[in-house]
Amino acid sequence: MRAVCVIGLGLIGGSVLRAASAAGRPAWGSTKSEADADAARADGFEALEIDEALSRAAAEDALIVLATPVTAVRGVLRKIAEHAPDAWLTDVVSVKDPVDAEVRSVLPEARYAGGHPMAGLSSSGWEAGSAELFRGAAWAVTIEEDTSLEAWREAAQLALDCGAQVVPTSAAAHDSAVARISHLPHVFAAVLAAVGADGGPLSLSLAAGSFRDGTRVAGSSPELVRAMTEGNRSALLDAVDDALGRLGAARGSLASTGGLKSTVDSGYAARRSLEALATTTRTTTTVRLDGNAPERLRELGDLGGRVVALTPDTAQVELPTPS
Repeated sequence: MRAVCVIGLGLIGGSVLRAASAAGRPAWGSTKSEADADAARADGFEALEIDEALSRAAAEDALIVLATPVTAVRGVLRKIAEHAPDAWLTDVVSVKDPVDAEVRSVLPEARYAGGHPMAGLSSSGWEAGSAELFRGAAWAVTIEEDTSLEAWREAAQLALDCGAQVVPTSAAAHDSAVARISHLPHVFAAVLAAVGADGGPLSLSLAAGSFRDGTRVAGSSPELVRAMTEGNRSALLDAVDDALGRLGAARGSLASTGGLKSTVDSGYAARRSLEALATTTRTTTTVRLDGNAPERLRELGDLGGRVVALTPDTAQVELPTPS
């Protein structure tokens, strides 16, 4: 099994290091956080200085996993360029287009495929992580027309070894999707928490399940939230515009007729669709990893397909059964 070098040992990076090691891969990491490095060492993992970690990655032909905020990506890529310019490379950053652009600029020879596990928590740091964090989770792995199948397989196999299921997609499609189902919820949670607090002690003393659920991610590190949302600015603006249109329609209806039927019914139906997708039966198809694979895998990802197994020549994909 290919060795793994994880740069960044917070919640996600630390969980990747744990899960890769549990899967039997040689694995080590590096982090600028002394607290995370000390905690990782205390748990029996190797946390090295970045130059030592990357030199070892070059020597062992390891897969380097970039697990830093998007704002730190360029600096780490420059470090990788010093030690392993043609490295196997993936990332777990929450936006893909900006990272892809940085890799193309700084590390054009890297064997790269972007990644993003959808398994975050509101807590952060090494202590919040777990080898089981990705079990059953969706893990996007980007495959563009010029992504080598070998690089995509390496990134996808890591996700599978960590217990996740791989969603093949393009960087642009990924960023558009997560703007709606990850980054917009962070913005809404921040707004909802502030609106609730504006009601004063009485409002907060009456806050129960719906308010706690709706504001849970507002408890995330503000620096990390800003990095992911601001890093996906263009796609997030589209999602915010969509949401503002729906809020405007809801306000207009409430002001004119006193009713919110359209808003509530559409939200209820959308939530039921999400629940149905999680429980629907799934069919299996096999994709040959040939020249047609990138387009075919992206098509299946758009339909909700997830890669659940890989062979040297094929990907096994499970698809929701059409209703």
